[in-house]
Amino acid sequence: MALGTYRPGSGSAPLSAHEARQCLEHEHNSRLAQLTALQETGADPADQLVAAQREAVQRVIREIEAAFGRVRDGSYGTCQECAKPIPAERLEILPYARHCVGCQSRKA
Repeated sequence: MALGTYRPGSGSAPLSAHEARQCLEHEHNSRLAQLTALQETGADPADQLVAAQREAVQRVIREIEAAFGRVRDGSYGTCQECAKPIPAERLEILPYARHCVGCQSRKA
């Protein structure tokens, strides 16, 4: 869902900054709810599994917040490695993606 990228089945309407923000806001709210649920489990703070889950959710929240910044500066939907557009299909699955699939696979 790169800004200006056409979405499949959308009647060729490009994704607007407003739509990108809505998608990111939904993802952000979902992750915050997930984090709250993890914190409310009453699990021992020393529990490594719960701690790892919390850290993973917090990392995604930071990525989402960074994606909001990219929407604001107009770089949302552009690979930070090769500067090519990130395919809309990838952004539909991972709206806070920083890299296209090719660059991400090379980084892994």
